[in-house]
This record gives sequence, structure tokens and C-alpha cells, in this order.
Amino acid sequence: MPTIIENNPAVTRKKYKKKSTKSNGFVKHYLLMLLPGYIWVTVFSIIPMFGIVIAFQDFNPVQGIFGSKWIGLGTFEYMFELKDTWNIFFNTLFIASLKIIGNLVVPLFFALMLNEMRNMLFKRTIQTLVYLPHFLSWVILGGIVLDIFSFEGPINQLFSFFGQKEPILFFAKAELFPFFVAGSDVWKEFGFNTIIYLAALTGINPSLYEASSIDGASRLKALWHITMPGIRTTVALLAVLSLGQVLNAGFDQIFNLYNPLVYSTGDIIDTWVYRVGLLDLQYELATAVGLLKSVVGFIMIIISYSLAYKFTNYRIF
Repeated sequence: MPTIIENNPAVTRKKYKKKSTKSNGFVKHYLLMLLPGYIWVTVFSIIPMFGIVIAFQDFNPVQGIFGSKWIGLGTFEYMFELKDTWNIFFNTLFIASLKIIGNLVVPLFFALMLNEMRNMLFKRTIQTLVYLPHFLSWVILGGIVLDIFSFEGPINQLFSFFGQKEPILFFAKAELFPFFVAGSDVWKEFGFNTIIYLAALTGINPSLYEASSIDGASRLKALWHITMPGIRTTVALLAVLSLGQVLNAGFDQIFNLYNPLVYSTGDIIDTWVYRVGLLDLQYELATAVGLLKSVVGFIMIIISYSLAYKFTNYRIF
């Protein structure tokens, strides 16, 4: 039976005030922890957005943003007249599409093979080895890839052993460069992406496999009728969300791998903007291309999240 003190409104208000003060203290601590992140985003992401006005100016570094002449959409008209613009957009889409497909298919097959292994020690060892490249930068991995396919590298030595007379300059062939980029990116990321599929595989009810075994189903049939339907939502979600990265072909990777001989097929938006803006000092043209990429990428992200919500019921908020 509640006492008179417990039912006293004054006591209740005092307890609520004490809890509220304690809660506010926790909130202040959390906000203080987030403060460095807010400062970083403001300084490096929000304030630099003011620079997009350069795309609409005849920019003069001496006069600055406030003193440069305003030319409206003139830079964009000039941009679409350039042959290089269409070439870099095509290269970006092509390389990014190869990466998206490879980083969806290869990790899926590898996860399915790992899932079928019964030796847990061997399984964990292989999984650890294949996702280690994910933690290395492209400065390191780019050098490794270039050495492997170099003039006197192990690949050319292997070809020479099987009768190839002349060494092949792999990274001097423009037609091969996009596939080298996509293949090396899949090699770097497939082990880490496999973790996502393995996590999805653990969510499948083991009793389904037991029931299929009792019914006489082979492991291949169990894979097709139980495993694949069990992870199809995850596969669909990753495929849809990857649409938002369709214009991100990987600046750091290509910058460490490409050379003037493969510009025709390997030059993407980011590398072209770097050369035109920072090396050739055409600031307004580089800003216009970068702005167009950002707008198209933003639209693709909205579309991808809309599709993810429609087909897999995935939502951020």
C-alpha cells in the first residue's frame, strides 16, 4: 500500500527534477563528444561548399570569389562542348559499374563457399587472409599491383615460361586498364564484403537444412532452395544501395595506377578535375564538372534509398 510520502506531489516533482537534471548532464556529455566531429564537418565539408560559385564565374585567383566576373552558365555550356567531358563521364560509369558488379558477385560466391566449409580453423584462417588487403591504402596496393604486372614482374615471367617471347606492358594498354582497375578493387574489397554475406547466412534457421537433409535434398539443392532465398534481401539491398556510388570510380586507386598512355579509358571525373583544376589552373571548369557530379550523385543516392525502401523495406530513419 503506497504511503502518504510516495503520493506527495512535491516528492514526485523532486524525483522527476533529479532525473531530468541527470539526463541533461548525459546529453551535454554526448554533445561534447560530438563537438570535434561537428567542427570537422563544418570546416571541411560545409564551408568549402561556398566555393561552388566559382563554377558560375570567370574566376581570377587574384581577385578572388567576390571580385571575379559572373558569367552564369557559360562554363557549363563550354563543358558540354568538350569531347573530354563525355569521355570521362563514360569512363567513370563504366569502371564504377564493373566495380559494383564485381563487388556484389565475387563476395557472394566466396561467402557461399566459406559457408560450406566444415573445418572452422581453416575457414577462419582463409577469411582473415582475404580481408587483410581492405586495411591497406592504394599507395601500397597500387605499387604491389604495378610490380606484379610490370615488365619483369611475375606475370610476365610466367608467360615467358609458357613460351611468350616478348613481355607485355599491361598498364600501357588502354583497352585493358578499366578491367585491371575493377579486378584490383575486387581483390582488395571482396574479403571484407564477404563478412556482410556471412552475417546474413548466420540468420538462416539451421532447422531448414536439417529438414532438407531428412527429405533427401543434396547440398546443392539446399544451397539453391534455402541459402539463396535466405540472403536475397541482403543481396538486393546491397545492389540497390550501390547505385549511389555509380559516379565514384575511386580517385586514389586510379591516381596510383594510371599514366598518360591510358587516359582515354582510365581518366575519370575525379582525376580529370584534379589535373584540370590544380595542374592546369582552370578552376571554374573543374568546379563545374565536380558540381555536376555531385548533383547527379545526390539524385542517384535518393533513387537508391527509395528503391531500397520499396524492395527491402530498408530506411535510414
